[in-house]
Amino acid sequence: MTDYPVIPGAEPFFSAGNDTGCLVIHGYTGSPQSVRYLGEYLAEKGGFTVSVPRLPGHGTAPEDMARTTAEDWLQCVRTALAELNERCTSIFVVGLSMGGTLSLHLAATQQDIVHGVVTINTPLFINNPQFAALAFAPDAPPFLPGVGADIKNPDANEISYNGAPSATTRQLFVLIATAREMLPLITCPVLAFRSREDHVVPPSNGPYLIDHVSSADKRLITLEDSFHVATLDNDRERIARETLQFIRSRQRTEKQTYTTIAD
Repeated sequence: MTDYPVIPGAEPFFSAGNDTGCLVIHGYTGSPQSVRYLGEYLAEKGGFTVSVPRLPGHGTAPEDMARTTAEDWLQCVRTALAELNERCTSIFVVGLSMGGTLSLHLAATQQDIVHGVVTINTPLFINNPQFAALAFAPDAPPFLPGVGADIKNPDANEISYNGAPSATTRQLFVLIATAREMLPLITCPVLAFRSREDHVVPPSNGPYLIDHVSSADKRLITLEDSFHVATLDNDRERIARETLQFIRSRQRTEKQTYTTIAD
């Protein structure tokens, strides 16, 4: 089996800090680079223990990703969560795009560990019939056009694949569908960001998420100056600042009752 080197800049990130842990997860065909600014901000400004893993098959080559499954991606973030749980008393999970979908899986299935979840342009549905048709198409090409690098800021760049392996599209759809069905199991505090203009994930995913989780404490923030990869875009500082505030205010008050806010 071929071993593919990690693209420079796409390496995972870990910073040991205090007893509040933050698991930050990148998206489909992306790499830790897309959320590294957010992870470093939480480590520096919050003093948190921050883990930014590299999902299997990501940050290397599309051919490498073609060999992976949703189960591989889930196992990766479960392992990272367990490692944080060994050293932290409260843990928050943060995810961009499919990383947010993975975060919701953890929040639904690891309720005793996840104290809060933050999602950024996270898909629970894609509304792309042509893309869905390729998931089980026998004549689908090996690789499809990439879905990354949807960024408004012309000076920002994402390390992502130009093409997505067709074999992983069905994995993505299964992951999304199961997360959507499990939303009522989520009771921890939720902060969701959605870009008003997103060319990958319909912005209506944000309100849908807020409407279907069982959390009493949930907030939706609309980003006005970023596209899909908002963690690298013009609103990246706001995302980092709001996420830091969200975590700080809930580190030791996760049993408190909160009011739902949407803007």
